[in-house]
Amino acid sequence: MKINFAGKKALVRVDFNVPLDKQYNITDDTRIREAVPTILEILKEGGSVILMSHLGRPLEKLNADGSINKEKFTLNHLVKHLKKKLKVKVQFADDCVGKSAVKKAAALKPGEVLLLENTRFYPEEEKGDEAFAKKLANLADVYVNDAFGTAHRAHASTTIVAHNFDQNHKCFGMLMEREIENADKVIKNSVKPVTCVTGGAKVSDKLLLLERFLDFADNIIIGGAMAYTFMLAKKGQVGNSLVEQDRVKTAKEFLAKAKAAGVKVFLPKDSVCADKFAADANTLVAPSNLIPDGYMGLDIGPAAAKTFAGVIRKSQTIIWNGPMGVFEMPAFAEGTKTVAKAVASATKKGAYSMVGGGDSVAAVNQLKLTKKVSFVSTGGGAMLEYLEGKELPGIKAIRE
Repeated sequence: MKINFAGKKALVRVDFNVPLDKQYNITDDTRIREAVPTILEILKEGGSVILMSHLGRPLEKLNADGSINKEKFTLNHLVKHLKKKLKVKVQFADDCVGKSAVKKAAALKPGEVLLLENTRFYPEEEKGDEAFAKKLANLADVYVNDAFGTAHRAHASTTIVAHNFDQNHKCFGMLMEREIENADKVIKNSVKPVTCVTGGAKVSDKLLLLERFLDFADNIIIGGAMAYTFMLAKKGQVGNSLVEQDRVKTAKEFLAKAKAAGVKVFLPKDSVCADKFAADANTLVAPSNLIPDGYMGLDIGPAAAKTFAGVIRKSQTIIWNGPMGVFEMPAFAEGTKTVAKAVASATKKGAYSMVGGGDSVAAVNQLKLTKKVSFVSTGGGAMLEYLEGKELPGIKAIRE
């Protein structure tokens, strides 16, 4: 971070969009933990911190009377946990731009932390409203964007607010710097062989990413439901598996492009199939191109898992985005687990590995492999778009 924060109030955009249970307890605090170093560094330098974030989509889930469900979406749920992580008192303003926010921000002293209420309580946030962004900017002397997970959104608190600060009064936080540095490492400075592992439900969600992989990958591994659209493109029988009929031609064209570029594409040889989408379904293992009618592929099979793991272990650079199956159901989690362990094994032998995307991150967390891979991105959609080569508005706003 290039700013001297001594005596300054720093408005810091963090991504505290964390999962909560029905009692509003945090079930995964990764995003909070990742933001802590930036906050502590500002405090250490003698600055004060005004935190802003969104939580959920409150304007899409209104109460019956049309009002905002503040009990469910308030950031006040995070104060106790944040205080524990920072080991300093955390004040809370029950608004992000109103009297409460203005008064508490004005009274903030060096070394103190103030958390503002959910920015998405205002429709102006997602609209990228300039007047709303100006009110946020007026609370502080400098702006720090440390919310990589929302960098692909041109929202008021992530992008527009930065227009109110000159180059000497805005910067990336430490998490943002790390995210950009690691993404650039795989895109621009990767050591070969490079293996890109992708999964998830839809080819349409990952098509731009797959196209981008052709620029620098040696191997592309495709798992998850999206693999069955590729199987269909190769004239396979996929039973009741989830496919995108309107993407079959696109999948066929992609396979041809990969062949022309000399990039090896690995599809699952076999699949764990079920007669219904349920944890207690009847299952069988079948070749992925010969899935019986009435059955659907819900995970890669043992032969595919062995092949994928072998390719990963021989790689020097690995990018992994998306699960190999319906990871949340134990019967269909083995493929994802095998890939996660292979990524950790390759890393131990000296490979560089980056894991991004909710289910992939959940897998390495659940298997306690987070510290056994090189980098775990908090970005999700933002990381996808950055890898696709898009200029993210949240990043551009800091640089211009």
